[in-house]
Order: sequence, then structure tokens, then C-alpha cells
Amino acid sequence: MTIRVVVADDQDLVRTGLVLILDAQPDIEVVGQAADGLEAVEVASRLRPDVLLVDIRMPGLDGVEVTRRLAGPQVTAPMAVVVITTFDLDEYVFGALRAGARGFLLKDAGPELLLQAVHAAASGDALIAPNITRRLLETFAGQAPAPPTQPTEPITEREEEVLALVARGRTNAEIAAELYLGLSTVKTHVASLMTKLGARNRVEIAMWAHETGRRS
Repeated sequence: MTIRVVVADDQDLVRTGLVLILDAQPDIEVVGQAADGLEAVEVASRLRPDVLLVDIRMPGLDGVEVTRRLAGPQVTAPMAVVVITTFDLDEYVFGALRAGARGFLLKDAGPELLLQAVHAAASGDALIAPNITRRLLETFAGQAPAPPTQPTEPITEREEEVLALVARGRTNAEIAAELYLGLSTVKTHVASLMTKLGARNRVEIAMWAHETGRRS
């Protein structure tokens, strides 16, 4: 199955490079491009790609607002948005996660991590670049507008293990391998955590883990 992607970045060189990497994959097709935030919303809304790869800093609308409009809590059919940024301590990234982004990575993360992020987002998973997860979330978690939500039901011991790995940016497949669990079992645990925490996606699970210290 081909993953349809829209790439939004105001820098022509960066956007072209991303498109070349993605289009070189047999199972990925770049179906649209945008050079600013307003165009990103228009193109993505019209084409409904499987994944929108969006730069955090763009003219017109920044990546946070683009994410909020396409994947925010008020959106009935949220889009899979992956945010890319130049800075690993960028407050805009935290805002994008709050707005509904499914993952984020640095522009210098390399082709392999980029492709992992796109595949993860397309499959309903999420990838938070492991090398920046801890620093970024710990730095900005204290700026959250409200205290962490209390679970509606107690989190089980196994869910705590899954929670810690989600907070470290692991995908479902990686968690399954590390805990010697079936992939469907991991998905069940993640779904349970989302329900108990009132999280819309696994990125919000990771943010909750960092805000409450459950990240080791």
C-alpha cells in the first residue's frame, strides 16, 4: 500500500531534499508540496494525504497552527502530522505536540529516521526522535497550562513498562521486541493507556509520562 505524503517547508532546498528521499521509496509517494503554512492547510485539506510532514517555522501559519487546524482536538477526522524542526529545544515543538502532532524529528535526523517517522505515522503509530525526547519534554513539560490528568483507572505494571518505552520514543514494534510481547498486545496496552489518560495519541501519552516522572 502506497503512503501518500504532503511536504510543507518554506526552504526550497530542504523541501526538495525531503521530497527526493521520500519519492525514492517504493511504498511512498509525495502527492503535494507547500511553501508556507496557509498553503499547507489548503493542499493537505484538498489531497487528504496519509501523512503531512510540516516544518515548525513557516510564513503565513507556523507548524503549530497548521497542526492545530488539521489534527487538533476540534478536528473530526484528524490528519497524521509529523513535525520537523532545526532546534531540539524549540518551544514550538511542544506546542505542536499539544496541538495534535503524531511525532517530530530534527531536520538532520537522517533519511532512516525520516522514513521511520512517516511509516509510523501512516500506521497510526508515532515516532519521537529518541535523542531529543527527554530534553525537549522535560524542558517544556513544566510550561503545560494544566496539571497532568489523573488516570481514570489504575495503570497496571505492564502498562507502566509500555508507558516508559512510549515516553522514550519507541514504536509499537520496538516495544513488542523489548518486552517480548505480541504487536497486538502492545497496541492493546497503548489503547488502554490512551483511554485511562484521556490522551488522543501516543505523543500525549509520552508527554504525560514526562510530566509525572514516569519516563525511566
